[in-house]
Amino acid sequence: MKVLKFGGTSVGSVNSIQTLLNILKNDDKSTGLPVVVLSAMSGVTNLLISMAEEAAAGNDFTQTLAELEKRHYDVVKKLLHVQNQNPAYTRLKIHFNQLEELLQGVLTLKELTPKTHDLILSYGERCSTLMISKIAAQHFDNALFVDAAELIKTDSSFGHARVNMELTELLIRGFYKENSDKVLFITGFIASNEAEQITTLGRGGSDYTAAIFGSALNASEIQIWTDVNGMMTADPRMVKKAFSLEELTYTEAMELSYFGAKVIYPPTMTPAFLKKIPIVIKNTFDPEFKGTVIRHDCKASLLPIKGISSINNISILNLQGSGMVGKSGFSGRLFSLLAREQINIILITQSSSEHSITFAVQPEDVYHAKTLIEQEFELELLAQKLDPLVVEQDQAILAIVGENMKQTPGMSGKLFHALGRNGVNVRAIAQGSSEYNISVIISSADLAKALNAVHDAFFVQLTKTLHAFCLGTGNIGRTLFDQLNAHRDFLQENNGIQVKIAGISNTRKMVFNADGLSLNSWKDELEQSVTTANLEDFISRMKEMNLPNCVFIDNTASPKPIEFYETIFKSNISVVTCNKIGNSASYSQYKTFRDTARKHGVDFFYETNVGAGLPIIRTLKDLMSSGDRVQRIEAILSGTISFIFNHFKADVNFHDVVKMAQEKGYTEPDPRDDLRGTDFMRKMLILARDAGYEMEATDVQIERILPKACLVAQTVDDFYAALLAEDAYFANLKDKAEREKKVLRYIGKLEDGKASITLQMVDENHPFYMLSGSDNIISFTTDRYKERPLVVKGPGAGAEVTAAGVFADLINVGAN
Repeated sequence: MKVLKFGGTSVGSVNSIQTLLNILKNDDKSTGLPVVVLSAMSGVTNLLISMAEEAAAGNDFTQTLAELEKRHYDVVKKLLHVQNQNPAYTRLKIHFNQLEELLQGVLTLKELTPKTHDLILSYGERCSTLMISKIAAQHFDNALFVDAAELIKTDSSFGHARVNMELTELLIRGFYKENSDKVLFITGFIASNEAEQITTLGRGGSDYTAAIFGSALNASEIQIWTDVNGMMTADPRMVKKAFSLEELTYTEAMELSYFGAKVIYPPTMTPAFLKKIPIVIKNTFDPEFKGTVIRHDCKASLLPIKGISSINNISILNLQGSGMVGKSGFSGRLFSLLAREQINIILITQSSSEHSITFAVQPEDVYHAKTLIEQEFELELLAQKLDPLVVEQDQAILAIVGENMKQTPGMSGKLFHALGRNGVNVRAIAQGSSEYNISVIISSADLAKALNAVHDAFFVQLTKTLHAFCLGTGNIGRTLFDQLNAHRDFLQENNGIQVKIAGISNTRKMVFNADGLSLNSWKDELEQSVTTANLEDFISRMKEMNLPNCVFIDNTASPKPIEFYETIFKSNISVVTCNKIGNSASYSQYKTFRDTARKHGVDFFYETNVGAGLPIIRTLKDLMSSGDRVQRIEAILSGTISFIFNHFKADVNFHDVVKMAQEKGYTEPDPRDDLRGTDFMRKMLILARDAGYEMEATDVQIERILPKACLVAQTVDDFYAALLAEDAYFANLKDKAEREKKVLRYIGKLEDGKASITLQMVDENHPFYMLSGSDNIISFTTDRYKERPLVVKGPGAGAEVTAAGVFADLINVGAN
C-alpha cells in the first residue's frame, strides 16, 4: 500500500485535479488501494490567513470569502455531473457558513487567538478534500472522505502541534482495518487535541500527515506530488542550471529541506526515517518523471555534493564581550531564554575564543529576541562585560549538503573560492561535526549570484557560465561576437564554458540582458535600444546586475574605459582588454591594476596588448612563474611596420609600400601614427614591466624611422609628398642592406633593464630574417633557452587574430 500526497498546485485547478485523478487511475493497486492526502487549493491558506487578519483588524472580509466560495463552486460545476452537484454544494456551503460565523466572531471581538486561527485554516483542507472526494466518487466506487482531525491526536500547541504518535497510530490502524477496501481521501495539515479542538501541524503539515499515515500503516512508499521535478541541486528560480537528483539519503534530504528546499519539510521525514519507508518526490504536471527517491540505502554518488540550499531574508544577532570568555552556562542561559519565548534559532556559530556568538533568526523575531537579551544581560551590558548587541538585517543562508563531503579535503576551499572570486562577503560560517553541511551567512542581495557561482564550482559536469559586458563594437568587437557564436557548442562540449553577453555598448547606445543577448541579432537589439551610451552608467549597471563570473571586455582604443578598471576590479569583476593604453601609462597605474585584481581574486588578461593573438604575454609569465630568468627579449611587434619592411625590396620605393599598407588597412588613417613607433614602444614597455622592470615610457629609447620633414608635414597628403621627396634616403638604406645580403627590420630589445627600438639590418642567421606579410615575432633568451632562444611567430595584426586573442583570454577567465 502506498500513501500519495498532493500539494496545493496539484489540486489548484480543474486541469490539475483531472491530472490527479488520472494518476490515481494509473497507480499500481496490486499492493492495496492508495491512501490519498490532500492540501488546500493553491493560495487558499493565504486567503484564509488574510481574512482572519482583516477580521481581527475590524475590516470587511466578505468579498474575499465570496471569491473563495466561487473558486470551489466553479470546480464542482465543471467536474461533477449535474445530478451529483447539489450534495457537494450543500456540504461546501455548510463549511463556508461555519467559516463566515467564525470570521464574524473575530470581527466582533477584534481578537484572533491561536486556537481560532487553526480552526479557520482547517477549512482549506476540509473543502478541497471534500470536493475532490466527491469528484473521485464518479471514478472510484469506494472513494471515502476522511477528516484527519478524528485520527491524528496532538497536544494544544496551536499552530505547530506535537503529535501523540502512539495514540494516533492506534486510531489510524483501527480505522484503516475497517476501511481497507476504500480509496481514502484524507485532509492534510489538520489534527485535534484531547478536547477535540482543531490543531494544525505547522509548516509542511500535509506532508507530515502523509508521513504519519505511511508510518502507521507500514506503507511500501510515500509519494509527495508537487509542481517540480523532485529535489533539485538548487532553487531553479535562481539557478537555471539546477537539475533533478535521482536519490538522496534521509540525512541529505533533511539538511536540504531545513535550509530552504520547500519541496519537502524535515518533520515529514522523521516517521518515514524511523521505519525506513522510501519517500518519492513526484511532479503532478510531469507524471512520467521518475522523481527523487529519499531512502536509507542510496548507492554511492559521484557528485561532490548533493545540493545547494538557501534561506533568503534572515536576520543575525551578534553578542560579544570579555564577560563571555570561559564563563560556563552562558550559552545555555542565552538559548534557553530564546527557547522559552518560542524563538527559533536557524544557525549558530561561536568563535573559538568564546568571545562572540552569532546566531540567525527570522526577521519577525529579531527585535523580540533583542529585547529579551538586553533584559536578561542588563547587568553585563551596564558593566561593559558585553558589547551592545549588533543586529544585521537582509541576510541569507547558503548551505552545501552531501554525504560525500565527509572527510573529503578541499570542499570548504572550493566553496569559499567561488564566493570570494565573485565578491560575496561571508558574515558567518557553521559546519556540523557530521560534515554533511557547510553553511554560510551572506547578504541577501548576493544570494542569487552566490548560488549560481557555487553551483558552477561544484557541478563540473555542467557548463560554467561567464557573463560578459562588452565595450566596443568595431572590427574586433564584431569579430569576437562572430567567433563566440561559431564556437558556442565547442566551448560547452570541450571547455565546459558558456559565455553570455549580458551587456553591449558602443559610442551611441547600450543594451543589457541578464539572460544573454542573442549573438545572431545583437546588432538589431543594440540599434533598437532606447538607452543612450554612457560609460559610467554602463559600469554601474554591470555592477548592479550582480551576476556571477562577470567579465568586462574592453575592445576599444580609448583612454576613457581605463579610468574605471580599478573600480571594476574592486567589484570582483575580471577584465579582458585589447586596449593597451592602461598598461602603458604610468608604472604606478600598471601596478595598481595588478595589485587590485590580485587582492580581489579576479583576472586581468591583456594578451592582445602585445602580439594580437600570439601567446607572448602568457609565454613570458609561464617562463617566469616556472623559475626561469629572462636574459634578453628581442621582438618585432608592429604588424604594420613588419608588412612595410617585408615588402620594401627590389624596385619598390618606400612611398609606394607605405601607400599599399594603408590601402590594405594595415595602418592608421595617418601612417605616421604607426611609423613613429609609439605603438611599438607601448608593447615593449608592457613586456618590460611584465618581465619585472619598473619602467616608464620615457625609458624606452626609440630610433626614428622617418626623416624630420615627414614628421612635421601638416596633412597626410603632405606627408606622402615629403616621403616621396625623401626616396633617396630610404633607397640608400635598402641598397646597403641588399649589398650585405641583409634585410631591414625594426626591432625592439630588452636587456639588462634597458629597452630600445632600432632599425637594424639582419642576415640569414638571425631568427628575424625570414619574416613575411604582417607577421610579428619575438625571441626569448633565458637561462633555459640560452643557446637556442624560444621564438614565437605569427600574424600580429588584423581583427580576426586580435579577436581570437580576446577570445582566448576570456576562456582563461572561465578556467579559473
